[in-house]
Amino acid sequence: MELVQVANGWDEWRMNTWHYFTDPKQWTLWVTVLIKVLVIYAAGRVVNSITRRAVAHMIQEREKSPLKFDSRRTKTIGRLIGNLVSYTVNFFVIILILSQFGFNLAPLLAGAGVIGLAIGFGAQSLVKDVITGFFIIFEDQFAVGDVIQIGTYKGTVEEIGLRVTKIRSWTGEVYIIPNGSISQVTNFSTHNSLAVVDVTVDYGGDLEKAMTLTKETAKRAFESSRLIVSEPSVLGIQTVTDKDVTLRIVAECRPNSQAEVMRELNLELLKTLEQNGLKKIV
Repeated sequence: MELVQVANGWDEWRMNTWHYFTDPKQWTLWVTVLIKVLVIYAAGRVVNSITRRAVAHMIQEREKSPLKFDSRRTKTIGRLIGNLVSYTVNFFVIILILSQFGFNLAPLLAGAGVIGLAIGFGAQSLVKDVITGFFIIFEDQFAVGDVIQIGTYKGTVEEIGLRVTKIRSWTGEVYIIPNGSISQVTNFSTHNSLAVVDVTVDYGGDLEKAMTLTKETAKRAFESSRLIVSEPSVLGIQTVTDKDVTLRIVAECRPNSQAEVMRELNLELLKTLEQNGLKKIV
């Protein structure tokens, strides 16, 4: 008797399944849902694309404006706006797609709110990272492309996110630093830097000639260099020992270019002093 009931139940289930998948109404319903899902997904992609183009166009217009804006800050805020809009649009796309499959969104959103509140209490460091990220951007502490130092990490800012900041060192390493842990930042890209070069000649050498050659060489370097923004100054004698005398030259140069300028000046001064028979020790 039980076997007969099981067999009848199996046949009934099989027949119901067959009718379900061969029913034209069901196929029409699923095709309609599929079309709606595709339309929602495509609309989300279009909105994201339009938004990103609008933000890019806004940045270009700002750069062309007679009112000069900081291009670093504009670029960084543009990326942030694009990411925020993308996250928002994707969230609504997911919600609308779930609604097409019959999900009741009210309990889902309420549950998401409760979970978000619990996460807020349990992930205070995450909230701190996000808040700090906003202040970094809107206070213009640093921007994408700047060379900065955070603690022992120094490099070029690759990305400023809501939670982390990524910087790349000159040797290629990428450091990912939570924004909440950033307590002190040194920015090398906001103002002109200063290159300091010391020239050492023999104590018994012709100091007047060395000073004159140093000034002439520094002036030629300024005229030929794209990094030096003003003519270098020869400050004079920095130190004196029983064997040599050190002359100091300072040059104002573009942000974060002092190392390259120092190398250029050292090379030119070395060649000039050697050609004129003066000993130079770097």
